[in-house]
Amino acid sequence: MKQENKKFWVATSILIGTCIGAGVLGIPYVAAQAGFFVALAYILLIGGIILLVNLYMGEISLRTKGNHQLIGYTGKYLGKKGKRFMEFATLFGIYAAIVAYMLGIGQSISFLVFGDSSYTTLFGILFGVGMSGLLRRGLKALKKYEKIGVSIVLGLLLLIVILFFNKIEIINIVYFNIGNILLPFGVILFALMSFHAIPEVEIVLGNKEKLMKKVLITGTLVCVIFYILFALVVVGFKGTGTPEIATLALGTIFVFLGIFTMFTSWFALGNALETSFMFDERMKKKKAWIFTSLTPLLIFLFIRFFDFFSFTRILSIGGVVSGGLVAILILLMIKKAKKEGNRKPEYSVPVNWFVIGFLILIFVLGVIRELWLVLG
Repeated sequence: MKQENKKFWVATSILIGTCIGAGVLGIPYVAAQAGFFVALAYILLIGGIILLVNLYMGEISLRTKGNHQLIGYTGKYLGKKGKRFMEFATLFGIYAAIVAYMLGIGQSISFLVFGDSSYTTLFGILFGVGMSGLLRRGLKALKKYEKIGVSIVLGLLLLIVILFFNKIEIINIVYFNIGNILLPFGVILFALMSFHAIPEVEIVLGNKEKLMKKVLITGTLVCVIFYILFALVVVGFKGTGTPEIATLALGTIFVFLGIFTMFTSWFALGNALETSFMFDERMKKKKAWIFTSLTPLLIFLFIRFFDFFSFTRILSIGGVVSGGLVAILILLMIKKAKKEGNRKPEYSVPVNWFVIGFLILIFVLGVIRELWLVLG
C-alpha cells in the first residue's frame, strides 16, 4: 500500500506540475479585466471540460499497449493526417508554454534582483539553459523535482491565502466589464491544459494503472481550486491594477510562487516533448534533447528582439490554438480507441456524441476567434 500511495502522489504531482505553470500568473490579470465572477465561471466550465478530456485521454492510453505520447496515440487511431495535426498542436503548445515560462521567470528574477524587468532576456536565457541541463537527467530527475516543486507551490499558496485573505476588497471582486467578457477564455484554457502529462503519468504508475482515474480527477480538481483561490486573493487585493504577470506586483513571496510553478511545469512539459521525439519520431536521445532545449531558446530570443506578443497574448494563443486542437483530436480518438484498443482499460467513460460535438464546436470557435485577433 505504501508503494501504491507513493506512485499515486508522484503521478498526481506530475499532472499538477504540468498544469500549474505560467497560466497561473496570467489568470489574475484577465480576471481583473473581465471581472472575478466571469473568470470563476470560465475556470469551472473549462475545468469540467478539461477533466472530461483528461479522462478520455487516460482511457485511450490504458486501452493501448506500449509507451506512446499524444502524437503516437493520434497516429495509431486517426492516421497520418491526424498525427500531423497533433504534431503541430503539441509543438506549438509546448513551445509557447516554454517560451512563456522563460519570459515569466526572466522578468521575475530580474524583478527580484534589480527591482525592474531590464534583465528579463538575460535571466530568461539562463533559466532555459539551466532547465535544459536538468532535463538531461531524465525521468528520474522529473520524479524528484516534481514532488518538491509542487509541494512548495501548494505550501506557498496556503501561506498567501492566509496572509492576504483579509486584504480582499469586495469592490474589486464584484467589478464587471462586459467588453472583456471573452478575454479570459484563452489564458484559462492554457492554464488548465494538462493533456501532455497523461502519458508520463501512465509510465510513472507502472503496474498500478488502476490509479489513473483517481490521479486525473484529483490532479485536475486541485488545479481548479488553486486557480480560484489565487484569482480571488490577487484580484481582491489589487483589482484592475493587477499587472499581466501578477506576481510582480505582490511582493517577494508571490514572485517565488511564480518561479516554482513555472519550474515544475517547464520540466514536465520538456520531458514530455523529449520523450515524444524519442518514442514517436524515433529520434536519438541527444537529438531529441537538442530540439526540446534549443528551439524554445531561439524563439524566445526572436520574440524578445522584435518585441512580439505580451505575456498574456502568448498564453492565450498557446491555449486556444494548441489546447483547442489537442482536445478536438482526443475527442475524435476516443471512439476509435474503444473499438480498436488492444488492452482492457481499468476504467471506461461513456461517450455522448451530442456533448462531444458541442465541445468540439466550442474549441473550433475559440481557435477561429484567436486567429482572427492575431491576424487582424
